[in-house]
Amino acid sequence: MKQLTSGLLQRKMRADGDGMGMLDTYLKERKDIVDKALSEFLPDTGTYPPIIFEAVRYSVFAGGKRLRPLLCIAAAEAVGGDSAKALPAACALELIHTYSLIHDDLPAMDDDDYRRGQLTNHKVYGEGIAILAGDALLTEAFHLLSRADVMDDVSPATRLRVVNEIAEAAGFFGMVAGQVVDLDSEGKETTTTTLEYIHSHKTEALITVSLRAGALLAGADDEALHAITEYGRKIGLAFQIADDILDIESSLDVLGKETGSDENRKKVTYPAIYGIGASRKKASECVEGALADLRSFNAKADPLRQIAQFIVERKS
Repeated sequence: MKQLTSGLLQRKMRADGDGMGMLDTYLKERKDIVDKALSEFLPDTGTYPPIIFEAVRYSVFAGGKRLRPLLCIAAAEAVGGDSAKALPAACALELIHTYSLIHDDLPAMDDDDYRRGQLTNHKVYGEGIAILAGDALLTEAFHLLSRADVMDDVSPATRLRVVNEIAEAAGFFGMVAGQVVDLDSEGKETTTTTLEYIHSHKTEALITVSLRAGALLAGADDEALHAITEYGRKIGLAFQIADDILDIESSLDVLGKETGSDENRKKVTYPAIYGIGASRKKASECVEGALADLRSFNAKADPLRQIAQFIVERKS
């Protein structure tokens, strides 16, 4: 399995020369690699009990940009390492992200009917199976990260560090903490400090650790790792601000999910506190800062530079 996915990634890199090209080509090719690896890592729907694997695959392969795994791979390339080493971690990060979306959509959370243009998991399989599908994806992510057969060319110390950082970013010092404060703040008078806490934990944490994981697995030195981390923090915030704006300005047909839900639930968002114009300006400033963080990197970091721009210009 590992040889297959590693070889596929290396062939794509050779075909691209230095891994560059137009961003849409880069994203499509890396996404295809990630999707193929995810399909191989996950049990097929013929495995017993089939309903859980059907539910898992339904959400994992519902579409999506694969931003977190792509950032993981791009960071590995940016520091000049073997990005094939980052592929299992990239897949694990997508499993964690998908689990969070399944749970976010539940009636007890955001109560959404659509995600990526199709019915949400609980609308198709019921709330119980949706909860279990999310639980299974989170657990399987760490099973994947600990598998010696797919991570045997990474030192135990590096593997342990990556597992530790991803767990922290996903848990109650990261994504879970952000979601808790987000839920608790609905409909209440709040502060900019609370807003920043929600965004830095709910979205930024997993984006930043995706980049750090790729850089660590590719052997980044401390200076490169610091720059990658700062870049991640800024684009993580820019991504969430852009999401907040899209919830106001986009539509179900374009975005693939209901819009206007943030305002309806009186969520704490940048547009709600600062307005659309100031929010868009803040996102642009974050991107400018992120690009500055990459000044010491060569052309191998161009995908990261282009992704930063894509984050604020995207329509979905």
